Amino acid sequence: MTPALLAVLLAAHGAQPIAWSDWSDHVFARARKEDRFVLLDLGAVWCHWCHVMDETTYKDAQVAALVRARFVPVRVDQDQRPDLSNRYEDYGWPATVVFDMSGAELVKLQGYVPPARMASLLKAIIDDPTPGPSVLGAGEPPVTPAALPRLSDAQRADLRGLLGSRYDHEQGGWGFTHKFLDWDAVEYCILRARAGDEAAGAMAHETLAKQTKLVDPVWGGVYQYSDSGDWDHPHFEKIMQMQAENLRLFSLAYAEWKDPAHLKAARDIHRFLTTFLMSPEGAFYTSQDADVVPGEHSAEYFALGDAERRRRGIPRVDTHRYARENAWAVNALVAFRGATGEDEPLREAERAARWIVANRGLPGGGFRHDEMDAAGPYLGDTVAAGRAFLSLYRATHDDEWRRRAEDAAVFIASRFRAPGVAGFVTAAGGRPQRDENVLVARLGAGLAAATGKAEHRTLAEPAMRYLASAQIAPQPQTGGVLLADQELVAP
Repeated sequence: MTPALLAVLLAAHGAQPIAWSDWSDHVFARARKEDRFVLLDLGAVWCHWCHVMDETTYKDAQVAALVRARFVPVRVDQDQRPDLSNRYEDYGWPATVVFDMSGAELVKLQGYVPPARMASLLKAIIDDPTPGPSVLGAGEPPVTPAALPRLSDAQRADLRGLLGSRYDHEQGGWGFTHKFLDWDAVEYCILRARAGDEAAGAMAHETLAKQTKLVDPVWGGVYQYSDSGDWDHPHFEKIMQMQAENLRLFSLAYAEWKDPAHLKAARDIHRFLTTFLMSPEGAFYTSQDADVVPGEHSAEYFALGDAERRRRGIPRVDTHRYARENAWAVNALVAFRGATGEDEPLREAERAARWIVANRGLPGGGFRHDEMDAAGPYLGDTVAAGRAFLSLYRATHDDEWRRRAEDAAVFIASRFRAPGVAGFVTAAGGRPQRDENVLVARLGAGLAAATGKAEHRTLAEPAMRYLASAQIAPQPQTGGVLLADQELVAP
């Protein structure tokens, strides 16, 4: 692209904002009609660096001119679209993906892209619209399902070894750049400790102790993660999955070891859920933003006390109420009740579960994600609901929850089996995702154990054949695969 042409584009488009579209087949129809590329900005409403990129990169006159001249700009909240979120989750948020008019990927970028780099990238795509190095060679190899619906003895030993080798013995926790609670690893280590594995117990104890540094001491709730390889540089967004899984794991740990620090952390997270994320109907909202002012880092703000924070304003709460996120909360509240013996968390869990049924239910036992879904249904909503109902059944012995959990299992088996391969897909026409298949396997195993009906293992086994494949099993965060295998082999 010549400087003269760029000057023309800036004169024509530079002062105008980018008009973002939603993701749909229509964007590619428009791209073909107008000879354009498709630029996907996949982010999250709670994401600090998404806000920074919006305030800097996409307000840059040169970037805006290039986008308006030759691209169909599409912006998607990844919480709303689990299919896209699972497809590009390895690229973090914001993820930037550029497609040609046929839908072929040309570029995939992870995280914040500053204005100069973005302008250079867009010009390069216009000049040479061939796939770049971020796409070439990035295709996933086909998964060869395991012969048996479980780990072999050798695989199990290998994965246990990987779990230990991937532990950060200097800082604690799994992962060496971002620090967060790997809840599956900690849960598996709690089970191993119960069986006499002292090393596993020590890793679980240390990780939970370090994780308390990410609990907000003022409002409660847990920050998403810390960067810089330690636990002292938090990113301040509070998203539902982190709240729910931290509440669940601190509750399980307190039930196991009666450490008051675990109970305090669980109470602090529960306090945040009920104060900031609970709707008047008893359903739960999705997240609280990292920033008070979009794009401005909030470390100074979160160092303040309650009154001063409120004087400056409260970070935005995303008031979407998704079935999946509510089911995560239900599962956590049941665990919290199990640890404390208190009835109020169980009442909260049942109220949220009944809201899911009344407001997100589909014929046949499945669930929508939102009030209206652009795509879907998605596996994540129904498997999370099934696990929540199973937890309620175990806590209350109410057959309604057993029936609803079994109905969810039937819906999953009929709608989400991966065609021609093992596992279950995120949505029709999609691909299997590892964490979701862990949950399907655990739901099937849990139903078989809770009901005595061996046929529920037929839900777990295809998921486990996918998880036990040579391509999937050794991937990072092996705790979920080990848990699923444990629950199938020895409920």
